[in-house]
Amino acid sequence: MGEMAREMFADRIPAAQMEQFVADFNAYRFDEVLGAWKPYVDVLKNALNRTCKKWKIKCTDAEGQAYYDAVPTWGPHADVAAGLSRIADKIPLVVLSNASNDQIQQNVDKLGAPFHRVYTAQQAQAYKPRLQAFEYMLDQLGCGPEDILHVSSSLRYDLMSADDMGIKNKVFVNRGHGPGNPAYNYVQIEDIGGLPGVVGL
Repeated sequence: MGEMAREMFADRIPAAQMEQFVADFNAYRFDEVLGAWKPYVDVLKNALNRTCKKWKIKCTDAEGQAYYDAVPTWGPHADVAAGLSRIADKIPLVVLSNASNDQIQQNVDKLGAPFHRVYTAQQAQAYKPRLQAFEYMLDQLGCGPEDILHVSSSLRYDLMSADDMGIKNKVFVNRGHGPGNPAYNYVQIEDIGGLPGVVGL
């Protein structure tokens, strides 16, 4: 999202202020998922409109749509496929994604490993970080928080809520998206290549 924003708004936001613009867009996307579920396209369009309003610049509905349309085209980080494939035949892998139903399979297909289950915010009728999304996943799996290992590169969207849910086994993939906080009792790795070692494989 940030890279796309830097390109899309290069003609409207001075280079010296671009990182703050990207940070604001990130903050509004987070705020948009905290309420009742709405289509993901609306999350992105609303967040973009609110960001541009704050910056007193114009944006179009088509630009908001462009973010939504781009999501299924993005692949995973280079380390993901190899790391997941090393554990997929030993540990059932589950996706809990904020993507919409019509996007998710294209993203999952790029992950390079078989998944036991794939759940979306649309199915849960709640986006992460809302606990309702995590409750939905656990209910569908028929298991408790003690039965899973939650892996994410986002403290804000995932690991804080996982901790609130009582999920003790957590891994923070520190990709520099945001600061960590060891108070949430996770194991930190730099990329998914470190995951097999965490689970003893």
